[in-house]
Amino acid sequence: MRLRDREARLMTDRLFSDRRDAGRVLAGLLGHYRGLPGVVVLGLSRGGVPVAYEVATALGHPLDVLLVRKLRTPGREELAMGAIAGGGVIVLDEDVVRGLGLQSDTIRQVAEREARELARRERAYRGGTPAADLSGKTVIMVDDGLATGASMRAAVRAVRQRKPARIVVAVPAAPESTCQELSALVDEAVCATTPTPFFSVGESYWNFTQTADEEVRRLLRTAASARAGASPARTDLAILRSELVPAQDGVPPDEVLFDIVGDARFVLIGEASHGTHEFYAARARMTRRLIEEKGFVAVAVEADWPDAYRVNRYVRGRGDDATAEEALRGFQRFPAWMWRNADVLEFAGWLREHNERLGERARAGFYGLDLYSLHRSAGEVVAYLEKVDPGAAERARGRYSCFDHSDGDDGQAYGFAAAFGAGESCERRVIDQLVDLQRNALRYQRAQGLLGEDDFFHAERNAAVVAAAERYYRTMFGGRVSSWNLRDRHMADTLFALAEHLGWQCGEPARIVVWAHNSHLGDARATEMGARGELNLGRLVREHTPEDCRLIGFTTYTGTVTAADDWGRPAERKNVRPALPDSVEELFHEVGHKEFLVDFAHSADAADVLRRALLERAIGVVYRPGTERQSHYFQTRLSDQFDAVIHIDETGALEPLERTARWERGEVPETYPVAV
Repeated sequence: MRLRDREARLMTDRLFSDRRDAGRVLAGLLGHYRGLPGVVVLGLSRGGVPVAYEVATALGHPLDVLLVRKLRTPGREELAMGAIAGGGVIVLDEDVVRGLGLQSDTIRQVAEREARELARRERAYRGGTPAADLSGKTVIMVDDGLATGASMRAAVRAVRQRKPARIVVAVPAAPESTCQELSALVDEAVCATTPTPFFSVGESYWNFTQTADEEVRRLLRTAASARAGASPARTDLAILRSELVPAQDGVPPDEVLFDIVGDARFVLIGEASHGTHEFYAARARMTRRLIEEKGFVAVAVEADWPDAYRVNRYVRGRGDDATAEEALRGFQRFPAWMWRNADVLEFAGWLREHNERLGERARAGFYGLDLYSLHRSAGEVVAYLEKVDPGAAERARGRYSCFDHSDGDDGQAYGFAAAFGAGESCERRVIDQLVDLQRNALRYQRAQGLLGEDDFFHAERNAAVVAAAERYYRTMFGGRVSSWNLRDRHMADTLFALAEHLGWQCGEPARIVVWAHNSHLGDARATEMGARGELNLGRLVREHTPEDCRLIGFTTYTGTVTAADDWGRPAERKNVRPALPDSVEELFHEVGHKEFLVDFAHSADAADVLRRALLERAIGVVYRPGTERQSHYFQTRLSDQFDAVIHIDETGALEPLERTARWERGEVPETYPVAV
């Protein structure tokens, strides 16, 4: 098994991506109502409204909201004893009432409280606009799903009081028994799916977060505007156009960037692909400004610790390399071009020049967060100990010798053998080595003098890399723990350890910029990753320092990218296909601006637009246009994933320092030989 480009692993076993997706499916089952006169679509508040919006839009009928609240049993809030709908209609679950011996006074108190909440929401949602006239109409009642059906039964009774001609109930998911019961109460019941066994409505969705009042109001306004002749898509576009900030070459003005960053200690700046020049160049320019003007003291990147530390020595004037290009020669493992490229070369040269004007303690460094360098990191630990404690170096060499049979592949052969019992496990040995090193920290640092702190920290982090890499490669094949989670936890641990080390040296909290792929830096909880139980660096940093970090992403619509056909294959300059419909990238393309930034903290309406689930593209070091939807797209709520996003509509390929003939030639256009 080879290492895979995990940024684009995108499948989910949920039936619907979100409520809007479920609504589009449901609309297809209700197509016989399209264009009929006298039809009104009602969404049960709140979760039914996004579903009903898609139904009403697809069928071309007006949308209204019907307010329904569960009556929760006092002391057992997860258990509903019934439901209440507008107009004072109450439906009780007699089994619950009798089984728990609930008294009428208790029921009345709960009903009165929920009636007050219904009245509040009625005012909040409609703002004085009268409810739709249902008399003589066909009413399609939509919710996001049913369990017992109590809320829907209350809603049906409330609607029946308004004398409709016909009542249709439509839901994306419900138990088959509930659908059959409702079929006897209304003229038609449409249940898109009836999962067996049925556990809960939320199990049918990967994104089942609570629908906010603001979203209900926005969808009702948008639907009304569409009925008046305005396009819902244009409404969203108008909001984005009014909220965007121009970003020349992907870089916002200083005042905008500094306002977004504020006093945050961790600024995580992503990339939608590992091989796009504009992402690297814009990220480097923003980082330069943060180092120059805001006191940031380090750049931590999605790269192996020993390779990046060679660059760190160069930019801080400590290494043996005479030029930035020599310092980047440590990057040899695929994909070397991720860091051996023209943009990183330029940034490393600038950082060296910047640091030469500063004292030793004030110089900014360059560090790696990743864990693939098992053998190289083991070698760095031994080399350090040979200088400060030759006896300990010999012990370390003995402990790490259990990896000797897998030398040359950075751990995959070891992981395969250890996972399936065909080889020795090194787990205990690498942990013992890390503990042994930490136990002697003070003695080793004193032996080296002023530079001892940094040298010991470098050795300790390498020992931590070996321990993390050993577990990563073993679990990658053993399947006991998600190797993705192990990798991102290691990156987070390294980042926090780096911040503590630099903060102790500087005498104040260290401020660090992080460079990595969007899939690592955007909060996983807002994407399909979270539905699969995967976490990432962005989520871990947010949880660790919720008020002290900023997550900034990049997107692009089309262009070219440096990527390989498969892991370990040569880099090529490939064409990036125009983004798919219903994607973030397509929506941003329709905005009609070449490049811009959207700041969600200061643009509430734009954040609301981009809180609905959309596709987002993720190209790693491998790009497979032939299976793009499956290989490179996932669902996201963009404004929850990031604090701000920069869009560059057309981008170009990153320029490797070693340009192969295949990269120089590029990819033949899809229109060849017609294109000229």
